[in-house]
Amino acid sequence: MTKSLLFSFLLRQLLVIAAGQCCLNLTHASGGRWKLLNPNIGISAMHMQLLHNDRVVIFDRTDFGRSNISLPNRKCHLASTNDCTAHSVQYDVTSNTIRPLTVLTDVWCSSGAVMPDGRLIQTGGFNDGEHVVRIYRPCMDCDWEEVSSGLTHRRWYVTNHILPDGRQIIVGGRNQFNYEFYPKTASSKKSYNLPFLAQTNEPEIENNLYPFVFLNVDGNLFIFANNRAILFEYVNRVVVRTYPEIPGGNPRNYPSTRSSVLLPLKDLQRPENIEAEVLVCGGAPKGSYTSVQSGKFVGALKTCGRIKITDPDPQWVVERMPLARVMGDMLLLPNGNVLIINGAAAGTAGWEKARHPVLKPIIYRPDSPIESRFEVQNPTTIPRLYHSTAIMLRDGRVLVGGSNPNVFYNFTGILFPTELSLEAFSPSYLDSGSRGLRPRIVSPISQAKLRYGQKVTVRFKVMGVLNENLISVTMLVPPFNTHSFSMNQRLLVLGGNKLRKVRKFTYEVRVRTPNSRNLAPSGYYLLFVVLQEIPSKGVWIHIQ
Repeated sequence: MTKSLLFSFLLRQLLVIAAGQCCLNLTHASGGRWKLLNPNIGISAMHMQLLHNDRVVIFDRTDFGRSNISLPNRKCHLASTNDCTAHSVQYDVTSNTIRPLTVLTDVWCSSGAVMPDGRLIQTGGFNDGEHVVRIYRPCMDCDWEEVSSGLTHRRWYVTNHILPDGRQIIVGGRNQFNYEFYPKTASSKKSYNLPFLAQTNEPEIENNLYPFVFLNVDGNLFIFANNRAILFEYVNRVVVRTYPEIPGGNPRNYPSTRSSVLLPLKDLQRPENIEAEVLVCGGAPKGSYTSVQSGKFVGALKTCGRIKITDPDPQWVVERMPLARVMGDMLLLPNGNVLIINGAAAGTAGWEKARHPVLKPIIYRPDSPIESRFEVQNPTTIPRLYHSTAIMLRDGRVLVGGSNPNVFYNFTGILFPTELSLEAFSPSYLDSGSRGLRPRIVSPISQAKLRYGQKVTVRFKVMGVLNENLISVTMLVPPFNTHSFSMNQRLLVLGGNKLRKVRKFTYEVRVRTPNSRNLAPSGYYLLFVVLQEIPSKGVWIHIQ
């Protein structure tokens, strides 16, 4: 560890002590464990995506000077600045190792999603990167491929989502009140206006960047920006429904950054019964961004809004988190619960615009009674503020990285130094006491190819005698995470019935894959067996 990084580490500990966070009695917290995986991966993890070879692609910006990891063979990013450092890396989850990658154009505040064939398609950025499409193929020695004019419009702070036909829709961005598709086809070479984005834009503050986009079960898109939402039929460019404003009217999108998830989809074999619900949590009250300019850091929001977007008369239900949070990440866990992690208790997104790091994650149980859904978890010691990230791993851990609320890499003499570390949060279902109850999938094998509506026998091993009512099977889309939003995140509950004991400690359960691309667009998913709230390790499956 370099002297500057050591100083940064010591400063961070002093700041945590000063905040009173270090002295928390862990016996009063509910659960979860933290482990530092790598103190210095060379870059700050602004963007992360897990691929189906168990590698994580991580990248930052390219316009702020040298990082702390060199490119091999003295390759240089820009000859004019003699920058021969990497601004992207590949993290091998199994071996806990880092490989530098070469990205040439600026990926600052960009977006992406994984295509049905497993390629990461990454779009936009700043300056020379704003029209660029970048492709990363999941192979041992692959590197970024860059297409300089892949986008019709400049895309910065935008959101991507995979559609039922396998294309990506790319929505919004700074001063872009429109959307486009990738890949381009003869009928979709241009961009298309979306007046809703102009209507939710606030001059100078904006508050509608990185809009929430979710594929509804009817094939339309739920789009949330600022404090409002619509259901959008993108083929014919029609607003199907306008939802009520979220109670309180506070903005929830960048820079008043909150997070959101589409809650797990169930009853997949009975389309008439499928309910789709969206949860939006945290953010900054109206006026917070302006207040920061004058040195006042307004407390973050504690409220969550939850709405059934499939209801004939949908209404928001407001819930209160135990901890206020801005810039938090919301991740779907394999058991259907939601993890809320990272962020701050005051301020907004932006350079040095937040205070009071929230070190304790929260578990949200969507199926519990409304008054008992939240549970505070054990804290980390590392503040994760602006430009931090978090993603689910196949083994059930959560990979956490990033945090750089500074214009450049800065490790000394500031309140919140640039963070180059990776750590893992293990939810309580990974505690040693649950080890004997954790299922282990025997079949299908990893990378199995499955069809829509296919009956699948899932065989697994677990200690003890099982009740079939305690078993479920879920499938998760690993999302693209940046700026407190996980794009393309999706969890489907396949159920679990007709449990059969095969031999001692070995069982089978029959499930059926979703029968519609509206429910599950083609691509790679992680399949889990869940015993009560304890998930197996996931196995990769390919729905096509």
